[in-house]
Amino acid sequence: MRNFAFSEKVRSEQNLFEDIIIESLKIYGQDIYYLPRDIVNEDTIFGQDVPSSFNSSYRIEMYIDNIEGFEGEGDLFSRFGVEIRDEATFVVSRRRWKQTVDKYDNDITGDRPREGDLIFSRLTNKLFEITHVEHEQPFYQLNNLPVFKLRAQLFEYNDENLDTGVTAIDKIEKDYAYTYLVTLGEGGDVVIGNTATQTLSSGVKITGEVSKYSDTDKILHLIHVGADDGEYHTFVTGINIFVNGLSRTVIAVSEENKISQNEQNDGFSDFGGSDFLDFTESNPFGDPENN
Repeated sequence: MRNFAFSEKVRSEQNLFEDIIIESLKIYGQDIYYLPRDIVNEDTIFGQDVPSSFNSSYRIEMYIDNIEGFEGEGDLFSRFGVEIRDEATFVVSRRRWKQTVDKYDNDITGDRPREGDLIFSRLTNKLFEITHVEHEQPFYQLNNLPVFKLRAQLFEYNDENLDTGVTAIDKIEKDYAYTYLVTLGEGGDVVIGNTATQTLSSGVKITGEVSKYSDTDKILHLIHVGADDGEYHTFVTGINIFVNGLSRTVIAVSEENKISQNEQNDGFSDFGGSDFLDFTESNPFGDPENN
């Protein structure tokens, strides 16, 4: 039986240990933005939330637990292109996470970071998606667990709603979201960030978020477009569209798919034709001598 005169559960020592960790993270760590995921329309069969929304951000110090670069499979080359599978581990204080994120976000229902939430690194200017939260390392050194270790992989944007208030993050949405280009008739200027609504002859209302407006050509850029009946509809010419109480006639409608602009193999495609593959061979993907 243990000696009751000694105990690792001294609260003052646990607090001191945690204070030292927090101070170390503030010195050696980085300012990271934590983005909690908001559930929009959960798939109860597969347990997924495809149209995820990220409407808040919290700056908190974290330490990147990778000293020689990113982990993961790195740059994976294949006959279909290249995929960047960078992974990283972020260390955050439990106390600081509860003070900074959990305390001020009413949508968070748990007492720890969640898989599916995003992390934005200001150093690399990249978004990472949390895939696993390790909550037992270091393993009860003073009978407490002072940190979370967040294992994350590089996030691929897929038309998610990003309204975090951080310019560098929200710019991802404006640059790569699927966009409707609606040409308007003459009238007053349109304010960016508002919602545009058009009511079809059937009574269905189509709404979209204004991401950009060009006054020279009267083109309204709309993202995250959807209808109130849950079905696919597109804007119609000849019918007025309303933005912040302003009514304008729709002259023309087109769509702009920006997914290709966000592909990971852009650089690979640029040099691949002349430097990476020799198409003068009969079989540039294999050994021509054996064919």
